[in-house]
Amino acid sequence: MSSEGVKRWSIDCKATVKIGEFSRGGVTRGDNRASDHDMGCKEKYIPCGLVDEDSAALNITFGSSYKTSDFIVDTIEAKWNAMDEQEKAKTSLIQIKMDNGPESSGRRTQFLSRMVQFADVFTTVHFFSTKW
Repeated sequence: MSSEGVKRWSIDCKATVKIGEFSRGGVTRGDNRASDHDMGCKEKYIPCGLVDEDSAALNITFGSSYKTSDFIVDTIEAKWNAMDEQEKAKTSLIQIKMDNGPESSGRRTQFLSRMVQFADVFTTVHFFSTKW
């Protein structure tokens, strides 16, 4: 349900994805040359998805270090910064739904500090944890 001036975003980061020529056990045509183990992988990415629940628009950010409080808030800020100025001006409230993981816990001071900094940008942000 959409309300005028309200953005409803859902955000979730997933497990680290190893990048390389790895066999996923699927069927392929042609001469497939892939490693059958993912040991020794040097390149890894962490996907973090943000969905606008009203438009169903999906933004995926990939980080190359760790799933941290800063990475999560950077993803939220990137979504905000990508909005045009007219859309920002019409937004009076952002409702953010996310897991209460160790990097985004309500007891995590770095996360809370960054969210407060982000909230200072506009009128109101409501943060909802979806885990008990």
